[in-house]
Amino acid sequence: MLDMKSTQRVLVTGSAGRLGRAAVRALVERGHFVLGFDRVPTPRLPVEQYHVGTFEEVEKLRQFVASVDCVIHLAATPDDVKFPRGPAPDDGDNFLSELVPNNVIGPYRVMEAIRKAGVKRVVLASTGQVIDGYLREGNVPVIASLPPKPRYLYASTKVFLEALGQVYARQHGLEVLAVRLGWCPRDHGQIEEIQQSPIGQDVFLSPGDAGRFFIGCVEADKLPEYAVVFAASLPTHTLRYDLGPARRLVDYHPQDQWPTGADAF
Repeated sequence: MLDMKSTQRVLVTGSAGRLGRAAVRALVERGHFVLGFDRVPTPRLPVEQYHVGTFEEVEKLRQFVASVDCVIHLAATPDDVKFPRGPAPDDGDNFLSELVPNNVIGPYRVMEAIRKAGVKRVVLASTGQVIDGYLREGNVPVIASLPPKPRYLYASTKVFLEALGQVYARQHGLEVLAVRLGWCPRDHGQIEEIQQSPIGQDVFLSPGDAGRFFIGCVEADKLPEYAVVFAASLPTHTLRYDLGPARRLVDYHPQDQWPTGADAF
């Protein structure tokens, strides 16, 4: 059951990224007050409403978190630097250099700031890559209660993120929604990848649908202590993700289908 709240104050981390911009745009157009936190300026926000920096600036992060009702945590290194990894010497990875600092330590700092500020609602951006194994096996639609079958190292950090959210929800009385987001392409190369992939087209997430999902997260009257949901647009071929929980919890009804909005960088 949804109940349109009065204007909410929302912090979006990763606010200048592909999904961050979609969230900011939708929430601002809906009338909510949005703050951004990213390593580059955030479009659609006045300069006094975003911070350009990293989570190493713990005090600045705490200041931003302390002034909001809800945090949407999207900031992350978005993928493995190489997948699949080749044989030596072409076998490097970005686990220690990027994934651990940004996808493990970063979320911990965000959740600690949330805990100390007493913010009660958090949306954590996970990924469909945490259940990639089921997609490759054709065991679809994937339901959120199945144990993870992550694709590789990036997906493994998102398994940690989901566990972190569950721990903080249970121990500190938060409402934490971990969303396994579909594929919102970041560049023309990814558009080409999706064009060649029936699975990619079915798990595509348009900016418009992403915005509608985040509005639902902010405006839901009540969320459970902890839940995992999927968010994707309408499938082109086969339903790969169970979207029922997102519909029930945040009234999410996708309206788009591949390739709507794919090139709206």
